[in-house]
Amino acid sequence: MSGVRPGTAASRGGTGSRGGSGPRATGARGGARAAGEERALTSVAAGDRFRGEEPPHTPRLWHVTLSVSGARAPLPEVRRALEQLAHDHPFLLTSRYADDHAEIRYWEEARDLHDAAAVALRLWGEHRQTAGLPPWEIVGLEVIDRSTYHQRIAAGYGPAPATPVGVHPF
Repeated sequence: MSGVRPGTAASRGGTGSRGGSGPRATGARGGARAAGEERALTSVAAGDRFRGEEPPHTPRLWHVTLSVSGARAPLPEVRRALEQLAHDHPFLLTSRYADDHAEIRYWEEARDLHDAAAVALRLWGEHRQTAGLPPWEIVGLEVIDRSTYHQRIAAGYGPAPATPVGVHPF
């Protein structure tokens, strides 16, 4: 049976440990159990770890840079809106802004790049009302994995790790 780990019983097909009379069902491994008998459950011992590749559903960290722009807006309003967004979502690392554009950088935990990008593309629109963000459009998106981000930093590209966290003018 596919999808069953070695050493575990398939649903309705494990070997029984209780005796009994009546018809017996044959399990996936050829064992038999009494009708209505529960299959034996197995567990993973404390400290056991997955060996090999990470399962595909394991979340990873992605560095996201979202760029937005549009019609000019008063700088104090842009700053206040970005500060509110950062307050509502403390995952934001840094925001830079001017009166007609802004850039937001943050870490996103997601299963894959597609999920991280989908969340990033919804961020501005979903929080436009609650944070009072300007009606700007997304004009750029970069999503890179953690190792690529660290390779860039080591090579001298990208923002220095000591860049202050928070909302700053360009």
